[in-house]
Amino acid sequence: MIFHQSRSLKGEITVPGDKSISHRAVMFASLAEGISEVTNFLQGADCLSTIRCFRQLGITIDNDTTSNSVTIHGKGLFGLKEANERLDVGNSGTTMRLISGILSGQNFPVTITGDESIQRRPMGRIMTPLRMMGANITSLNDNDCAPLLINHNSNKPSNHLIGIHYKSPVASAQIKSCVLLAGLYANGETSVTEPSLSRDHTERMLREFGATVTSNGNTATILPRPSLTGGKIHVPGDISSAAYFIAAGLIVPNSEIVIKNVGINPTRDGILHVCRQMGGKIRLENVQDKGGEPTADIIVKHSELNGIEIGGSIIPTLIDEIPVIAVLACFAKGKTVIRDAAELKVKESNRIDVMVENLAKMGADITATEDGMIIHGGKSLHGASIQSKFDHRIAMSFAVASLMAEGETIIHDAECVDISYPNFYSDLNKLSDL
Repeated sequence: MIFHQSRSLKGEITVPGDKSISHRAVMFASLAEGISEVTNFLQGADCLSTIRCFRQLGITIDNDTTSNSVTIHGKGLFGLKEANERLDVGNSGTTMRLISGILSGQNFPVTITGDESIQRRPMGRIMTPLRMMGANITSLNDNDCAPLLINHNSNKPSNHLIGIHYKSPVASAQIKSCVLLAGLYANGETSVTEPSLSRDHTERMLREFGATVTSNGNTATILPRPSLTGGKIHVPGDISSAAYFIAAGLIVPNSEIVIKNVGINPTRDGILHVCRQMGGKIRLENVQDKGGEPTADIIVKHSELNGIEIGGSIIPTLIDEIPVIAVLACFAKGKTVIRDAAELKVKESNRIDVMVENLAKMGADITATEDGMIIHGGKSLHGASIQSKFDHRIAMSFAVASLMAEGETIIHDAECVDISYPNFYSDLNKLSDL
């Protein structure tokens, strides 16, 4: 796909529903008693993978793609049934890791797999705590990656898991959520302590469904065997999707963008803090709480940016936004240092290497480090041939970079944005005065 420089970006936009919350809504509603209605559901490939998997597990799910509403007919904690074939999560790491926690508490065997990318992503990080809880989980290729076989000795009773206090070596909502979801089926409470707090959508939504989940600093604790009850869930706009328009509005001259109804959960809003620290003109309007998740309209104006250091406890709150933050840094005065972000190496691609390689092609002064990158801003960028590596966040980040690059930018495999934002390019074009 070919992209060109933009003169300004103006207008109002509504980004799709939050990917993390959409995943969890389907999963938790499937484990609840009764019917749940999810509105503003993200119709991206990853979330559709979650729907497909739970349908295979016996859950009736009606998906109205016109209105982006999903109706889930929940069957309770022990209502899932054995699938007739392998569960295929596609490219969705969230589906793979969270559903593994749920399925560890069942009394039937299941095999979970995914695409080539998923089969390279590390699953030992969830297998270790699940085995500590008594789960029978195996990597079929003996490499701590998918495909995973769970409960292959299916004579165990459904209450075979034990509650643990797991100290996670990394701040990861997927690890934390996997363990807490297994804890729904454990004998005794289950806790997860992280080195810093990761996104807390699981804790918030499980409480809305009726589970007893407490948070104390970086530790989340769940009590087993709750009675979950279906209800209505409205998914806020995804701040990770909004991040591309925030960045674009800040760097393209004469721009002003309004992004409506975006989730501003404090475990996810690191992008707002970083942009403001860089000098970005961002303000929030219509701040409110919807079903336990805070939302707001975000207004962004073109700004003169300065380089900063980004690291420490803020990293888990913006880990998915680091690629587009690297783009922002190219247009900031001075040096930007991103550190403590080694987790980027095990995403859909090695996002450190891919961002550095492609931004360097465009003329950026950027260097990879062991856990991040160093960017000296202020150099003019030019168009280049960009390899997305089939990574949606890479493709969208370079679409933003192209708006301020002289000449033509070609992004290969640009359609990978369908994973999280199928209408991204058309929405960007609506704002662009080309």
